[in-house]
Amino acid sequence: MAQAFDKFGIVYQNLKDAGCDDAMADRCMALAQRHDYAALLRVITGYRKTLLSRVQRGQKQIDCLDYLIYKLKKENN
Repeated sequence: MAQAFDKFGIVYQNLKDAGCDDAMADRCMALAQRHDYAALLRVITGYRKTLLSRVQRGQKQIDCLDYLIYKLKKENN
């Protein structure tokens, strides 16, 4: 766990908690250490979009299963 005064440690831990693999976290940390926050923001925003897309795809799959469950229950009553 990063200490509150360890800015880079906090950033790294947040990236790992968000599911970034080592390569992505290292890339982001290199940008942060160079103070290239515009590039860092682009990378993080892109990763966020990827995660959101996965969530939306998962929700669509859940909706399909919910519909199937509904139909099966309706047919068996």
